[in-house]
Amino acid sequence: MDSLKKVIGVFLILVAAIVASHTVAEPLYYKSTQEQPYNNSAWLYINILSAISLVLGIIITYNRKSNVSESSSVQEYIAANTLFFGFMFAAIFFFWNWFGIFNSDFTPTKSDTGAMVWIIFDAILPLLNGALGMHLLRSNSSD
Repeated sequence: MDSLKKVIGVFLILVAAIVASHTVAEPLYYKSTQEQPYNNSAWLYINILSAISLVLGIIITYNRKSNVSESSSVQEYIAANTLFFGFMFAAIFFFWNWFGIFNSDFTPTKSDTGAMVWIIFDAILPLLNGALGMHLLRSNSSD
């Protein structure tokens, strides 16, 4: 089980690095148009990795949050709850926007709103994945 935690931790950190670096680098190499504001071929794969990391993050942080007891430190309580609710927040943003891409009839807001949601998501996911990934890499088998 301990080695699985380490593998998931490395995966989360890699996804964090991919999302963060591509978010920052995309404006440097990609010429946006009205029809194609983003490099969809790259984001297709990054979004799949993001979805997997969100599901893993929710499961792991829910378990961590559930294991917080009255004898746990305030720091552990805050860390567990912040990560869990952070992943839930990011998942709502991500899946709302991602499913909206697949359904062209889904247009509840202007396209600028979807772009802003992606920017917020792309800023928060690396932080959440990085924090949880580092926690998993540093944790021992009893955590």
